[in-house]
Amino acid sequence: MKATVENGSFKERLLKLYEDQGSVISRNDTHYTAKVRSKGFGNFRALNLPDRKNELWKNTDLTAVLNQDYTKYLEKTESGPDLDFMFTCEVHNFETDQVSFLNGWHVRTAKDLRHLPGGIIIGSLGEAFQQYPDLIERHYGRYADSGKDLFLAMNTAFARDGLFIYVPDNVVVEKPVQMISIINHNENLLLQNRNLVIIGKNSHMTLVMCDDSTNQQASFNNSVTEIYLDENAGLEHYKLQNLNNNSTLLNSTYFHQEAGSRLNTFAITLNGGLIRNYSNVKLNGRGADAHVNGLYLVDKKQHVDNRVFVEHAVPDCTSNELFKGILDDEASAVFNGHVLVQRDAQRTNAYQQNRNILLTDKATVNTRPFLEIYADDVKCSHGATVGRLDNEALFYLRSRGICLASARLLLMYAFAAEVINKMSLDPLMYRVDEMVKQRLRGELHVCETCVLHCANQEKEIHFDIDLSKI
Repeated sequence: MKATVENGSFKERLLKLYEDQGSVISRNDTHYTAKVRSKGFGNFRALNLPDRKNELWKNTDLTAVLNQDYTKYLEKTESGPDLDFMFTCEVHNFETDQVSFLNGWHVRTAKDLRHLPGGIIIGSLGEAFQQYPDLIERHYGRYADSGKDLFLAMNTAFARDGLFIYVPDNVVVEKPVQMISIINHNENLLLQNRNLVIIGKNSHMTLVMCDDSTNQQASFNNSVTEIYLDENAGLEHYKLQNLNNNSTLLNSTYFHQEAGSRLNTFAITLNGGLIRNYSNVKLNGRGADAHVNGLYLVDKKQHVDNRVFVEHAVPDCTSNELFKGILDDEASAVFNGHVLVQRDAQRTNAYQQNRNILLTDKATVNTRPFLEIYADDVKCSHGATVGRLDNEALFYLRSRGICLASARLLLMYAFAAEVINKMSLDPLMYRVDEMVKQRLRGELHVCETCVLHCANQEKEIHFDIDLSKI
């Protein structure tokens, strides 16, 4: 079943859709998830769509996006395309437990939920509603407060499927889990994915979430993920985004960390019309540690908005943020970082850094790192830079016989590599490194004498360069 979201304002259309099709939308709900959904819908009705007067949205204009007509599928449709080909991962030597989603719906393999050794469960969240109601009730909707954000409330009201992962206590997940979410449709789709990840005490896993589109059709994907890390749990989390220029992705991730837990998360944006990444991290137990990283390469009229909120709720926790961006043409970017240190959160270490390179006069960045501190025994710092490629570094490289175009390319790559080199999953790091090189060569800068080694070159070219100079 599908419904076309048209006629009237964006919000009015969705309110009518919910009132007309509420029984279909809530078909798989339990008593608890029905309460969460109803609360989300109430909040969606009460909250206003953000506009440029809203401090958190003043640099990201959704007017054009919200004025489009979208189709929302209320039930899973036939898959159609060759799924084996579509979901083939391009990362070499990368073995994962893969979970695939097409146009917002889980693509069934043998079962909608798979049980792996050690009691691990991965698959469809909609199916988990029915099979594991106790787990769902303990965690679903507990970390993302739908009363504060209209798009979160909208997702809570309308989401029916998404990724579910449960890792019991004392389990190390040997293979990375990879969620591949692909949009491939001839209509403008409105997607509302909801994901829930639960990692038990002393357990560790790696999660790779890939967003991709295979055509140029417009889409609006409002995705929400809740991730719970119990005591001494660890998570390596990667979000890779490579969407078409007509796509809109609102990607909100809520991390809740207990004592001694460790988080390392990356948002890598290589393409997309309008992308907003929101990371909300709550350090809720002593000794919790969070590293939040981002890299964005945008051109044409693309727009990327990275917003990070880190709450230090208890003593002896550490957070570190590093976001870097390269912008060409008329592209625009936003970084909004907010660290809140509560009164009892003594001995907090918190660091923020946002750095940007603008390649043209028309590219723009609005950056606002912000510290809100109520404790007195802390080490906190923040900083932001926006500038051009360093002329002295360019001169140094050219004096070594490198042409101007190649020198510019090397500097851009060296700038991006600081984030890439923090990735601990080697096959993925090598693939992202290769994609960044190709992105810089092909769209941010075209150079016939490229000195960067990419997969399609017959041999690698080496230069004896003092990297401390760049």
